[in-house]
Amino acid sequence: MTSAGAASPPRSQRARQGLSTAGLLLPAYGWLLFAVFLPLGAMFIFSFLKTTPFGSSKPLVFTIQNYLAFVNRPYLVDVAWTSLQLGFWTTGLCALIGLPAALALSRATKGRFRQVVFLLTILPFWTNGLVRIFSWTMLLREGGIIDALLHLVVPGAGSISLLYSFPAIVIGLVHAYLPYMILTCYLAVDSIDDGLIDAARSLGARAPTVFATVILPLALPGLISGSILIFVPVIGSFMEPRILGGRIGVTMGTVIEDQFTQAYNWPLGSALSFSMLAVVLVIFAIFSRALRGRMLDA
Repeated sequence: MTSAGAASPPRSQRARQGLSTAGLLLPAYGWLLFAVFLPLGAMFIFSFLKTTPFGSSKPLVFTIQNYLAFVNRPYLVDVAWTSLQLGFWTTGLCALIGLPAALALSRATKGRFRQVVFLLTILPFWTNGLVRIFSWTMLLREGGIIDALLHLVVPGAGSISLLYSFPAIVIGLVHAYLPYMILTCYLAVDSIDDGLIDAARSLGARAPTVFATVILPLALPGLISGSILIFVPVIGSFMEPRILGGRIGVTMGTVIEDQFTQAYNWPLGSALSFSMLAVVLVIFAIFSRALRGRMLDA
């Protein structure tokens, strides 16, 4: 029997492996540093400035007033709540649609047909975001395609116009972010052992019971990953609310965009961004603790 010391690789070999691993990780972490963390750090510093520092010879003045915007401007609370509602509705609908779609894609499709369905799933990623949004205006407006089809079926029906409404924004966001949920759920569902499902069926479990007790708990990591990928960008989105929501499409995303592009108040825009980031982190902490406790109880 070989000893543990003889079985372990030499120190020089471990050092070479560590260097090679570091070399492989360096480009990825270097990109994250320069493309993500440095800009975020700059925006975090801007959030404490009194005025935008560009084009001014005045000394920099630091303040925390930008983080008191929700207190000094109470209407921002309603705007933030609207953004959170959009996030919850979009994430929930994507989960309700995405998990069954991923299950069908994994269990009911094979070969070339699965490839075709995969292609249709990622097709929204191949089109420009503005094109997708403006295509929905043609569908949802009064006298649009949906309205015309309704009048063909029911000539005496009234006009339907969902454009410039909260449901129109949700529809556009679900269309844009649904592929994230389908793909993450597919990875989780496709890794489920068929023997577990067969065992549950052999014990007399019907399809709803199999789904609730076997498939759903094992697909939970995919649901959580998809929810994170969807919820975070949705509450900061501004194109769908601005184009599909019209006057009611005032969200934190549109407010922050206006601060950067129109008001030229980068400090306030940065502070609002980090305030929403803090709210998102708190929500995720609450949900992750609840899910962890539920999984431990199970």
